[in-house]
Amino acid sequence: MKKILANDGIDNIGKEILEKAGFIVDTNKVPQEKLIDIINENEYTVLIVRSATQVRKDLIDACPNLKIIARGGVGMDNIDVEYAKQKGIVIINTPAASSHSVAELVFAHLLNLARFTHLSNREMPVSGHKEFNALKKKYAEGIELKNKTIGIIGFGRIGQEVAKMAIGVGMNVLAYDPYVVSAEIELEFPFLKRKLDVSIKTEKIEVVLKNSDFITLHVPGGCIITKKEIDQMKDGVIIINASRGGVINENDLLNALNSGKIRAAGLDVFENEPHPNINLLNHPKISVSPHIGASTMEAQQRIATELSEKIIQTFEKIQIHS
Repeated sequence: MKKILANDGIDNIGKEILEKAGFIVDTNKVPQEKLIDIINENEYTVLIVRSATQVRKDLIDACPNLKIIARGGVGMDNIDVEYAKQKGIVIINTPAASSHSVAELVFAHLLNLARFTHLSNREMPVSGHKEFNALKKKYAEGIELKNKTIGIIGFGRIGQEVAKMAIGVGMNVLAYDPYVVSAEIELEFPFLKRKLDVSIKTEKIEVVLKNSDFITLHVPGGCIITKKEIDQMKDGVIIINASRGGVINENDLLNALNSGKIRAAGLDVFENEPHPNINLLNHPKISVSPHIGASTMEAQQRIATELSEKIIQTFEKIQIHS
């Protein structure tokens, strides 16, 4: 039976593609504790999730009708991928669809922090009408991105998109990735109707940490930044995490912000989502967003299109071999 539960939703364009292919697509959100029963009662063969729904061994064991688990996005840390594969379930994700959106959010945080707009946007509505000149003076020591060095830790699709934007605003790029020796970055200039290829070689992580004015992380997980790594950074560095919560040790980050070692931080992800540390949310040196890296209309349409097409192709292969 071709029934799909899109438990974390799917853009209408993807839903329409799937329905035209003969699938029944349900988008009603099912609470985690009821998910196993609902999947079995309705005989869903495909489960579409994003980051919210957890697909662990208990669910995989309890839902024998599942043939495909599809993740709208890149990271699959909420799915027991290898175990599902052992059970014969096909795992699908969309690694390229959201790269540009995440990279743009990185620069939203960078610019916020460089020019203090994360703070002035809070204060201007409250006291800008009577303390305008004082606020003007308070936030007059911003910095430019041009001619600064950005260190990119994790140089896959998203890291390379960040590099493109960094080059576009005149930044120097240092990159680290244990699996990437070099990458060809294609810069597009639509108004000139031309493209330019730039080759970037990766460096040792120590080189990136030591020489970067800004650091952004694009890794699948693990604790990458602790006090040890922070001590190797320039004084006054700005750091961004739009990859996974826990990639930066949050206590070490707070200590470095309070001491001034780190000038500021931009966080889109947190260790304890959906209940992040309140000290991070309220810190004046942190620009925050609620895990929205891939949450643009364009990215969601790309994700839905790619995901639906992969599901259709995979389902056809399963039927041929069954």
